[in-house]
Formats: sequence, structure tokens, C-alpha cells
Amino acid sequence: MTAATTATAATAATAATAATAAGRFGPFGGRYVPETLIPALDALEAAWRELRDDAAFRAELDDLLRTYVGRPTPLHRARGLERALAEAVADDVAQAVAPRPHASRPTPHARIYLKREDLAHTGSHKLNNALGQALLARAMGRTRLIAETGAGQHGVATATAAALLGLPCVVYMGERDIERQRLNVVRMELLGATVVPVASGTRTLKDATGEAIRDWMGSYRETHYVIGSVVGPHPYPSMVRDFQRVIGDEARAQILDAEGRLPDIAVACVGGGSNALGLFSAFVGDDDVELVGVEAGGSGGAAGAHSATLARGRPGVLHGAMSYLLQDDDGQIVDTHSIAAGLDYPGVGPEHAWLRESGRARYLPSSDDDALNAYRLLARAEGIIPALESAHAIAHALEEARTRDGKAIVLVCLSGRGDKDVGRDLGGER
Repeated sequence: MTAATTATAATAATAATAATAAGRFGPFGGRYVPETLIPALDALEAAWRELRDDAAFRAELDDLLRTYVGRPTPLHRARGLERALAEAVADDVAQAVAPRPHASRPTPHARIYLKREDLAHTGSHKLNNALGQALLARAMGRTRLIAETGAGQHGVATATAAALLGLPCVVYMGERDIERQRLNVVRMELLGATVVPVASGTRTLKDATGEAIRDWMGSYRETHYVIGSVVGPHPYPSMVRDFQRVIGDEARAQILDAEGRLPDIAVACVGGGSNALGLFSAFVGDDDVELVGVEAGGSGGAAGAHSATLARGRPGVLHGAMSYLLQDDDGQIVDTHSIAAGLDYPGVGPEHAWLRESGRARYLPSSDDDALNAYRLLARAEGIIPALESAHAIAHALEEARTRDGKAIVLVCLSGRGDKDVGRDLGGER
């Protein structure tokens, strides 16, 4: 499947979860923003509706996806992971992800496929969306880009798109995330972006998003806010999903080519949830394909120890949309934790909330320890160092593969590479 084919397919709304005209997915989504931002959102929605099917806009984006981003990204069968499961490799890393003591039967070894978004330019899926939004901003006459970032990958992607199009760029990033993702800060600055540290709150993605929104409120006539995930007020959740659907459309064609059928299960990590919706959107109408989103289980189930919004949260409003949140009895947002900065967020995209409520997708947590074990195992078994965010999905994919026979197919979105995490003292983050 060509980039042009996948990008054009991305314009089609997901039938089972299509947003209403007001941007609702069931009860979730909508616009909960100050009145001053309504004109900006109206203008963005009108531009997106006009340009998403515009031949010239699509042709330029399709060409850049192919020649600049490097699409289509490969689909790789992870035979090394399959062997590690089937043979119960005896080194310490493999033992760390070995079957639990109660699993006395021989380990099943389902076929595992990785959708290699880590091989896209800038090292993750984030450029699919950032580049699309940057082209949209230019078409709208906006002369400045701003963004929020947690792990730094969206910040790097936005800075990259801004450099390509010759636009100034400001990226808001929590001080804690700046400390643990220093490499990506250097990359953003090298690309010409201004990185603004955010010292409020937990000094993570939630607080960076709040600062970006405040900037946009005062500058929307010349500024486009490049939201990095399927969160925020309408039309962002649908628009970002459509830019990321290229992941699922490619994976669908690739798995049919490789296996002659669809996967039994599609797995992706979920913070805000853009890589997951990018994958899920191509399969949501296929009832035989299970959809599983993997959240950050952190160090346990206590408040402040995890970021498992859908598994342990409840509905509320954050950053302009109704969705699931991690909040206390008074509705105040609680602190979160994840070893992966990109998952360290107390909310989630409203379409994910509806997929959960409707029963179409399952959401569950993987702990810091399980993610670290998967991170190390993938490096040794496949020669691939994943982002810690992606390692959460790998951890659950291993669990799924253990419980299925050799005919089953597990498809995983490997959303990013782990260069940004290699230099960290991971042993101390719990």
C-alpha cells in the first residue's frame, strides 16, 4: 500500500466511533473551553473539513509522508520474541518476563508482528500528525506553531515540521520531563525551537498542556496549537486520529499480505492515545480483531503511583474535552506516575473513553517493572530498543502471546524508538 493510498484512506471517519457534528463520541468529547477560543476552533474545524479531501493538500502530505517521513513503515515479525517465549530463554532478562508460577503448561507461542513506527523520521509516529497539522496551519495563514510535549517526541516532531516549513516554534515541557528526556530537548533546540520549561503542578505533560493552552488563548490569530494526541476540544481528537490512521491502514494491508488474514489482537500503548487510535481505526469495524490499549500501571494502584486513566479513572473534563480522568472525590486532578514520560498524563482521548464504554476495546495497565523487562528483552531478542512508552505495549503483547496457540496473530504498534531513554538511570524510577 502506498503512502498516497493510506493517507487518502485516513480521511474516512471510523464508522463505529465517528464523532457527531459537535465532536462527541457517545457522551465524551465536545468543547469545554473559554469563549475566546471558540473562533479559533471554528476556524480550525472549517479549514480541516475543507482541506482533508482537497487534492492538492493530500498530494503534498502524501508526498512528504513517502519521501520525508519514510512511509510506509515496515511490519516486522518478531521471531526473536517468539523464540524467547517458546524456549523460555534462561538468561536473567528472559526469566524476568517468564510465565507466572501458576502457568505450568508449555508456553504457547503466537506469532508477533511489530508495526515499526520507530523507523519513521524523528523516531516515532508523532511526525504523521505534526506534519499534517503544520501544513494545515500554513494553509490557514498561521505564522507560528506551539506544542506541548511529555516524552519529547511530539515536541521534536513539531520542531521538525516547523523547520521544514520555515515557521517559528515554541514547545512547552514540564521541568521533570526536561530532566528525564534531555536528549529530546537538545534535538528540539537544534531544530530551532524554543523549549519553555513548566514549573507548575507535577511539572509533567498535564502542566505543559495547560501552559500551551494559555499561550494559544492570547495568540490564536497568528498561532496554531499542534496538539500531539487525540485529546483536547473538537476537532482535535478526530483530526489527530485521521492523521494517525495511516498506521492502521498500512498495518492492515501488510498483515493481509504476510498472513492472508487479519490479526487476532491489536495492541498499543495509551497515554493520550494517538498511536493506539491510529492502529485501532483500521480494525474497529472488524469484530474478530480484539483491541487492547495498554496504560501506565506505574508502581501500583494507589493514587499518584500510576497513570492508568481508563483502568482506574472516571469521567470528567480536562483540557477542553469530556473523557476519563484520574481525579479525587472532589473532582481535582490527582498526581500521576509512569517511568515513561509520554504516558504520564491523567487524561485520555475521548474516543478511547467511548471504545471502553461501548466494550469495543479493552484497557489495562502494565507496570513500570513489566515495561522495563519488555524493554530489555526486545533489545536482546530482536536488536530493537523501544521507547519506554512502546515497551508497555510489548509487555502486554508478551502476556497475550503466552495465552494463545501458534495460529494466533498478535499485532503491536511499536510507537517509538528508545534512544531518548538509554542514558537514564532507570533503576531508580519506581
